[in-house]
Amino acid sequence: MPRALALIDGEHYPPVVRSALAELRRDCDVVAAVFVGGTEKVDSAVGEETYGLPVIAAPDASAALREALGVFRPEVVIDLSDEPVLSPADRMSLASVALGFGVAYRGADFAFDPPLAEYTTSTPAIAIIGTGKRVGKTAVSADAARRLKAAGLDPVVVAMGRGGPAEPEVIRGDEVALTTDDLLALARRGVHAASDSYEDAVMSRVATVGCRRCGGGLAGATAISNVAEGARLADSLGKEIIILEGSGSAIPPVAADATLLVVGAAQGLPYVRDYFGPYRLARSDAVVIAGAEAPLVSPEEVGAIEAAVRDLRGDIPVMAVRFRPRPLAAVADARVFFATTAPPALLPTLSAHLERQHGCEVVGASPNLSNRAMLRDDLRAAEGHYDVLLTELKAAAVDVVAEAGVVAGVSTVLCDNEPLTADGTGLGALARDLYDLALTRHGMRTA
Repeated sequence: MPRALALIDGEHYPPVVRSALAELRRDCDVVAAVFVGGTEKVDSAVGEETYGLPVIAAPDASAALREALGVFRPEVVIDLSDEPVLSPADRMSLASVALGFGVAYRGADFAFDPPLAEYTTSTPAIAIIGTGKRVGKTAVSADAARRLKAAGLDPVVVAMGRGGPAEPEVIRGDEVALTTDDLLALARRGVHAASDSYEDAVMSRVATVGCRRCGGGLAGATAISNVAEGARLADSLGKEIIILEGSGSAIPPVAADATLLVVGAAQGLPYVRDYFGPYRLARSDAVVIAGAEAPLVSPEEVGAIEAAVRDLRGDIPVMAVRFRPRPLAAVADARVFFATTAPPALLPTLSAHLERQHGCEVVGASPNLSNRAMLRDDLRAAEGHYDVLLTELKAAAVDVVAEAGVVAGVSTVLCDNEPLTADGTGLGALARDLYDLALTRHGMRTA
């Protein structure tokens, strides 16, 4: 029978709780209880004599649960409490604590299981996970891979996405520089040539393994994926480090030696402080707050997110970044139409950056790279005014933007989204620190 820890409160009459614990013992080995509060039907001083088993109590329910998890090492936490002692938000917080210990959390009509690793690599591995879709996770992953390569290492990225291949495939970005013509030819053959794996290969010039997944749970598990098979394939390539890139808020089902969490600044505090934000923080070794600039968010909002991270995990580094387009080919003196998934409010800033840093004239820009109909309208409105189409590598970049370039007889240039800190130094030092940490932990687990 699984070892179980029960959550109990003082709003239930003790004989009722004892009876419930007896029922649980039919299926579980209930080793202890955590008293989470409430004094209506029980004295504040509770113990084994009241409930017939060891009881952990503390002014803070999360602290009491952490203590009990560390002492009793259960496989499941069973919540026998209720309102008003624990609110729904309180229960999510306690579930985050349990999942952070790798322990399931179950109640009367809900169950949360920790995402499990389906494969453990023989190569050191760094996971880059996020709090949601379009927070800049792929840009951060590509940047980390590029910087580790520049430091003389040989990385491989395992990318899982909603549009990945049926069977994991290797894209040799370390051997071949893919062009928009190459990607267009792939798209015409029915390949999703703008998936995250192609973006990583094109932007970083490293080997990537493309995988797919469908469905995502609240804590990051996937319903279906072939990522474990993809990680096994990456493991066979003889690389020095594997970068496991998450998808949306889904976490790769592969054991990682170090983890970087990318938080979308515009998502706000709840994605850090509430829901399963604390759980994602618990399994992370560093945090990047992405898109941390006005007009998307105020400095005060960024500061509040950073403070929440430090309150929950004061032991890990936190860095705020903004993204800037970096064309992969020269666009100096060209009239450029720029396609992006960035919010409309940021277009003037990004256009000014392109003109100032890359010497082009931005004659049109569209934030609708994720909306084909509106993107086509924006391209038609700019017809005849541009010499170059500049685009991020997203779904419509190939089959809409590059196709429009063929029709107009102009070149299509891809651009990276480069994460930059306030001082412009980027994430190079952080990437190297995560590599060193992964290498150390890998050595410990394989010793």
